[in-house]
Amino acid sequence: MPGAGLLIVNADDWGRDAETTTRILDCARLRAVSAVSAMVFMKDSERAAMIARQQGIEAGLHLNLTTPFSAPGCPAPLLERQRTLARNLRRHRLAQVVFHPGLIYSFEYVIAAQLDEFRRLYGANPDRIDGHHHMHLCANVLLGRLLPPGTLVRRSFSFQPGEKSQWNRLYRRVVDGILARRHRLVDFFFSLAPLEPPSRLQGILSLARDFVVEVETHPANPEEYRFLTAGEIFRRAADTRLAPPSAVSCLW
Repeated sequence: MPGAGLLIVNADDWGRDAETTTRILDCARLRAVSAVSAMVFMKDSERAAMIARQQGIEAGLHLNLTTPFSAPGCPAPLLERQRTLARNLRRHRLAQVVFHPGLIYSFEYVIAAQLDEFRRLYGANPDRIDGHHHMHLCANVLLGRLLPPGTLVRRSFSFQPGEKSQWNRLYRRVVDGILARRHRLVDFFFSLAPLEPPSRLQGILSLARDFVVEVETHPANPEEYRFLTAGEIFRRAADTRLAPPSAVSCLW
């Protein structure tokens, strides 16, 4: 539907540590980000959840399979199983595309624990899920059907023809096709960085006039933080609707 698009600017790593949460909160208060992706079992997860609930910041689950949990009192079995997953997923560049039969239970355990912890912290099931280092798209998660059906799940990065190899684009289409069987997806997904050249970001924002576009950002990165807190996103997206992911359901 022409004119039915919207722009979701989502800040990743909410709750990872106090500095990251504070930087994202600065952007959220300025409405420069429209949603956050929350990490659980991390140093600042408890405080971040309290802030989000008090200030009405829309949060999804930032599934973490690769960065060690840092919250005090995190159960030892959970820490060990997540470390095992991290070692395997980061062993080599293509590890995430390989299904690991010996890790089936560890994936199930670590993901279920994070879903339960999100419910405890935020008082509800996550309506939206993405992944730290995009590991929610790894073979064990996809083929194991470990994400709740019907949720809005972050798709693969969108690229213009020629930006990536033909095989890379084909793999991403296959992944998105598997996701779409059980989950809701936005039309396009990009990273805010790199900010140069300006024409790149302008092209992304122009898509949001007619399509649902998600842009991920990491305000812990000083360049992205300055861009967002200076209001540059509003100048670049002046004719685009900046909205939280919950607004997507109104378009379907």
